[in-house]
Amino acid sequence: MSEPATTEAADLEAFRARCRAFLDEHGRPTPPEGPDPRDDKYVAHSRAFMQTLAEADLAGLMYPTEFGGQGLTRDHERIWREEYGNFPDSTGSLTISHGMCLPVMNQFGSDEQKRTYMPRMITAEDIWCQMFSEPGAGSDVASLQTKAERDGDQWIINGQKVWTTLAHQSEYGILVARTDPHVVKHAGISMFMVDMRDPSIEIRPIHQIDGGQHFNEVFFTDTAIPADWLIGELNNGWNQATAMLMYERVAIGTGTTSGVNTPYFNRLRKTATKIGTTQDPRVRQDLMHIYTAEFTKSLVSMRTRAEMQAGKAPGPGGSLGKLHGAEIMRMVRAKMGPIVGESMTAWTEGDPGKDWNQFLLSSFMSNIAGGTDEIQRNIIGDRVLGLPRDISVDKGVPFNELKVGTQKE
Repeated sequence: MSEPATTEAADLEAFRARCRAFLDEHGRPTPPEGPDPRDDKYVAHSRAFMQTLAEADLAGLMYPTEFGGQGLTRDHERIWREEYGNFPDSTGSLTISHGMCLPVMNQFGSDEQKRTYMPRMITAEDIWCQMFSEPGAGSDVASLQTKAERDGDQWIINGQKVWTTLAHQSEYGILVARTDPHVVKHAGISMFMVDMRDPSIEIRPIHQIDGGQHFNEVFFTDTAIPADWLIGELNNGWNQATAMLMYERVAIGTGTTSGVNTPYFNRLRKTATKIGTTQDPRVRQDLMHIYTAEFTKSLVSMRTRAEMQAGKAPGPGGSLGKLHGAEIMRMVRAKMGPIVGESMTAWTEGDPGKDWNQFLLSSFMSNIAGGTDEIQRNIIGDRVLGLPRDISVDKGVPFNELKVGTQKE
């Protein structure tokens, strides 16, 4: 990302006024209502908002102008986040595309790749997904078996990915695949981009307990991609994937805004006020527990964002916010019953309990997506606190000699 050397205070205040004016006009859209199991309406809503943002020269603030951004400063980014925090989030379905794929392309992509793909990614004309996890390589992504083999001026990809968020809505995806099985598992992985509309790619939706189809299985059968769709260095994909996971944890853990945010407390307090449970001392105490946890998480998120705004790449500290957010979801699940009341179990049309019941069913993904809680604790213990690592029985063993996935036989 580029940044001018100085920014006058008057210029920043003028920029803040621009942000407020834009959000006053466009920042309060009514979210799509009704069941939408394939997220069509919400994705379309996010695309439209981003394209309107781009028309106002407010999209991709810190990305270079030659790659579709505005070439502005970290102060501009901070101001936008502060103002955007006062409005409903219209970009939730772009967390992976903007929070992970975009910064990874900016960091590791060639200049030609960045010129070609980043402008449409910034405006959400193209949405990107991330394909790491496999049926035999979830928490241990380095055990992945999807392979990419060089064939002249192209790569041939075969394998399967799973839990791919919005694969069915994405134009492109970033994939990690094994390119050298004869070295240790972390060393023979490379990162590629793929066109999700390729007929050789099969996308199967995963039906969720809450009625949604947010995730997918993705199958590659002799999928051919150009040789120059390799992102970054050959066989350095693990380091690039690690960077992408750091971006993911920051994106999930800090959200799209700055400052103190207490969204679950705000929603639950509104519901409790509507149904008359705010006078219950236990409800009041539970609400304050949630408020305190969200307030504290905001402070951690602000520190993480401040480090990034100071020019630091996201590091293992991003797992703190990710884990904290997952723990808040556990707390909300445990406390929401008495706050919301009986309508969460049996409701009539218009009861707030219906939405909270769906939230309850979908909330469990927060403890898995972006790395399980256990993985986050391992990262924090190892890379933040400096505690001894667990013993690795596969250390120094070539991947093709490991008994993982379908190699167990």
